[in-house]
Amino acid sequence: MKLCRIPCRGSVLLWAILTQLLLCRNGVFAGNSTKACKLLDKSESEKKVLDRLEPLAGKNLSAVIEVDKESYTYVFQLCGDAGGVQNAGVIQKKTNSEDKPTIIGSYTSTKAIGGSDWVMLIYHNGDKYDNHCNKEARKAIIMISCNKNKAAGDLEVIFEDREKQNDCFYLFELDSSAVCPPVQSQLSAGSIILIIGFCLVAVYLIGGFLYQRLIVGAKGMEQFPNYAFWVEVGNLSADGCDFVCRSKNREEAPAYRGVSADALDEEPEERDDHLLPM
Repeated sequence: MKLCRIPCRGSVLLWAILTQLLLCRNGVFAGNSTKACKLLDKSESEKKVLDRLEPLAGKNLSAVIEVDKESYTYVFQLCGDAGGVQNAGVIQKKTNSEDKPTIIGSYTSTKAIGGSDWVMLIYHNGDKYDNHCNKEARKAIIMISCNKNKAAGDLEVIFEDREKQNDCFYLFELDSSAVCPPVQSQLSAGSIILIIGFCLVAVYLIGGFLYQRLIVGAKGMEQFPNYAFWVEVGNLSADGCDFVCRSKNREEAPAYRGVSADALDEEPEERDDHLLPM
């Protein structure tokens, strides 16, 4: 049994490696990143645009339409084998048919153009037309628009433009939150200051109340932090407001009209010492 322990572990490791290789061959791990896409221009701006679509990687999105009483299924995958077809970003096949699917565009020839809330993904080098567009290679254009409520919406086939000599294309639309701009804070500096002020006041009131009640042992209104100070502040504020805002003469008016205040002043005391007998 001891001699068989090492070969058994080696067999398990070998089976694990073979399983991972098989999964990669079937596209389970190959389609979970945008790195599999090969950009035609290889510019940094296009790489950044493609990185925005990372949440869509590895997902097969399909749509079914009817043309001339024929049903066609379109399958799209971002930087992965659509429908399991190697190097195919978008494929077309007849529904419920065993015919070989048509490659509309390949992710090995990708172009990415982006705006603030949209991305246009272009797959080139699809299968060539038989009788249209001078038999040039097919091309798929996938317009991905912002929709904050959908991680990956339904794939929609808009139309196929093949009634010209060259530059024909298939147009698709898709909604996704991956291309939405990041949400910025709507709070102004004044709002932030007010929120901080309210938080400090709440901490002061709650902390002071607990201290007065649990540590000091105060009861009633005395539980309010610095109660005596705030009562005095109220009185002083009222006095200050009365002193500053009231402009009337503080000397009281006489009780009767026509009598001046000077007449009511106390007359000087008269001395009558000369009337006393000598």
